[in-house]
Amino acid sequence: MDYVVPANTRIGHIHLKVSDLDKALAFYHDLLGFQIMQWYGKSAVFISAGGYHHHIGLNTWHSKNAAPAPVNSCGLYHTAILYPERKDLALILKRLVEAKYPLSGASDHGVSEALYLNDPDGNGVELYWDKPKDLWPFDEEGNLHMVTDALDLHSLLSEIK
Repeated sequence: MDYVVPANTRIGHIHLKVSDLDKALAFYHDLLGFQIMQWYGKSAVFISAGGYHHHIGLNTWHSKNAAPAPVNSCGLYHTAILYPERKDLALILKRLVEAKYPLSGASDHGVSEALYLNDPDGNGVELYWDKPKDLWPFDEEGNLHMVTDALDLHSLLSEIK
């Protein structure tokens, strides 16, 4: 392999096909707290964290009133949203609990702690924070050893008490 993507490359944004913009915004804007940056007519909206032009695009161009994509098919598995601190992940967990929004999972991956849920269109969403790199699990040869263990939600929520 003679090309490696530059180390500072980032995923700039995702653009999701949704069936109903109002339902999608109730989830991404009202519940998760993303800011609306711009409407694109009545068929798309761009949302972000911190005033960036957009981290997530939502559109109904090919999907208005459509059923969710089948689970057992190719496509996006989940969108991962990285929170800066463990306390921020605890705060969104508290919002989800208070809204009675169901989680589909919660895991400690050794390198991160993650909450899993689905948006109204069945798109997977991972909300997570990365542990400090000096806490990541490496084996004796220096290979990263990620795991999927149960996340202690009570411990997470104790960040905000």
